[in-house]
Amino acid sequence: MISFFQEEYHHGGWPLIPIALLFLVSMAIIAERFIALYILSLENKDGILRGLQGHILRGDIPAAIRFVDAQRSGPLSRIIKAGLVRVNKDEKEVQAALDEASLREVPYLEKRTGYLAVFSNATTLVGLLGTIIGMIKCFAAAAHADPSDKATMLAAGIAEAMTCTKWGLGVAILLLIVYAFLQARTQQLIDRINETVVSVLSLALANKSALKGSNDEAAKAK
Repeated sequence: MISFFQEEYHHGGWPLIPIALLFLVSMAIIAERFIALYILSLENKDGILRGLQGHILRGDIPAAIRFVDAQRSGPLSRIIKAGLVRVNKDEKEVQAALDEASLREVPYLEKRTGYLAVFSNATTLVGLLGTIIGMIKCFAAAAHADPSDKATMLAAGIAEAMTCTKWGLGVAILLLIVYAFLQARTQQLIDRINETVVSVLSLALANKSALKGSNDEAAKAK
């Protein structure tokens, strides 16, 4: 494998170095995003809703907050808890608390993913730049070569230039596919959060007259 990359570098030249660096940085971002979106954000939405429904229908908000605390910590549970600790206040304050929590959590789901699209475009352009540079060198050398050697020199030079295009496009296509995959997962999590938060808020407000526990009790559970 080492000899393969050495040969590729010999053909493609220095433009393969920034392409390789962009690829390595992208792999680090991809690994971090997969952990954040598929492991750290993995929460049982239906289980949380079922558990909260029982506590809210009984009007026991402190118990509902303790239930959320007992769940796996994630964006969804943190946003719900922010609303529950204010649920005894008026609707505007509850909504403001949920919005504030969402402003903290949603950027966490979206951060760094956009870099993959940027790096994808960058690798394409670097590959194209390497191809152009290789073609210029190729034709410049062939212009002063013996006529019998021109065809061989052109073929070798074009093959060398195309190596940059191959790696630039290959890395770019991979990054675009992963970017689309992560974006879809991010949107899925955001939609799930919005759906669950609206359900919990509506349930709590609909049963507000039955709520027990003062604001101080809810604040202590925070």
